[in-house]
Amino acid sequence: MFVKLHRLRTFMSAGEWFNTDPEAIIAQATQTGGGPNMSDAYTFNGLPGPLYNCSAKDTFKLKVKPGKTYLLRLINAALNDELFFSIANHTLTVVEADAIYTKPFDTETLILAPGQTTNVLLKTKPKFPGANFVMSARPYVIGQGTFDNSTVAGILEYDLASPQFPANVPQKIDKHLFFTVGLGTSPCEKNKTCQGPNGTRFAASINNVSFVQPSVALLQSHYSDQSNGVYSPYFPISPLHWFNYTGTPPNNTFVSNGTKLMVLPFNTSVELVLQDTSILGVESHPLHLHGFNFFVVGQGFGDYDPNKDPKNFNLVDPIERNTVRVLTGGWVALRFLTDNPGVWFMHCHLEVHTSWGLKMAWLVVDGKLPNQKLLPPIFQSAKLSFPCFTSLQFFFFYFSIQFYRIRIEIASLTVD
Repeated sequence: MFVKLHRLRTFMSAGEWFNTDPEAIIAQATQTGGGPNMSDAYTFNGLPGPLYNCSAKDTFKLKVKPGKTYLLRLINAALNDELFFSIANHTLTVVEADAIYTKPFDTETLILAPGQTTNVLLKTKPKFPGANFVMSARPYVIGQGTFDNSTVAGILEYDLASPQFPANVPQKIDKHLFFTVGLGTSPCEKNKTCQGPNGTRFAASINNVSFVQPSVALLQSHYSDQSNGVYSPYFPISPLHWFNYTGTPPNNTFVSNGTKLMVLPFNTSVELVLQDTSILGVESHPLHLHGFNFFVVGQGFGDYDPNKDPKNFNLVDPIERNTVRVLTGGWVALRFLTDNPGVWFMHCHLEVHTSWGLKMAWLVVDGKLPNQKLLPPIFQSAKLSFPCFTSLQFFFFYFSIQFYRIRIEIASLTVD
């Protein structure tokens, strides 16, 4: 049963404000091998709020009526920081995560990783005419490097007027995977000065493979059966060398580099454990998987124990998402079905980690039925009408269409 809403939805985006060009900041960090400069402020819907100098007039205000229920659509649009969010003296009811309905639960504080979205119900108090309450967001950071340790504030402004949630969690698993995620280093190029640890470059990896961006689109090379020299189909299913992942780090911090894909048959049930590492210090990593939703069946701190931890998995009503936080010095277990053929990226939603190589790709091969096969790229037919377009331009054009199609479908489902 759906709750009757006073207003269908209110969009709130927590972001960052830079006094310089963010692209220039990323370019400088990439060139030097060091970390990027931090932002100058956090924002609600582009407004920094009263806690920063000279910005009191630029404060986001959400006007509400007493005794009503509102749907707030929250997104963390920051580049590199996870953010706590709360509204003073109010409880939020989580009903949706990453555009997927979830079993409702109440909380006073949310934490959102970059790119994560959450819909919450806000029930306003019945007798607070003319009252104001502070809405705030501040970063959660444990790790190396500087960060913007400030708080953005907005105002919740009251007007003067007075087995129910089933989840289709894969029970039988065809493929068990264990991926380590974390930071490392790469050697500095000859005759260059780098700003990473001990004169190296910062790097990041999954199972010690730091992703190298190919010169040819992965989906295009797969569909045309021309993958030689573009990517390797042998992404490791587990680390090559096991160690105490959250304990004393190994002496060798170098990562390997490559364009490797995890290849799986259509309709494979997957259990994936993502493990944080302490090679350059433990850190939280918000991982986003394209093309699929997954169930978060377990999580914990320390090293994952394959003999003990699965006994505590929630296989009945876990939350379903497409972006998940790998806990600082911990792990998270996911289950999903490879029912979407094609090539799909998985990457950290911290922009700096992605630029350092914390990403990989999945290749799901076609199924047997016609509706289980990858559709032909749009540029094959459209190129006849637009010969001046390159294949790469058509590739991005095609996925722009798919992205907006999905957004329209989600919007229609929400309205219904």
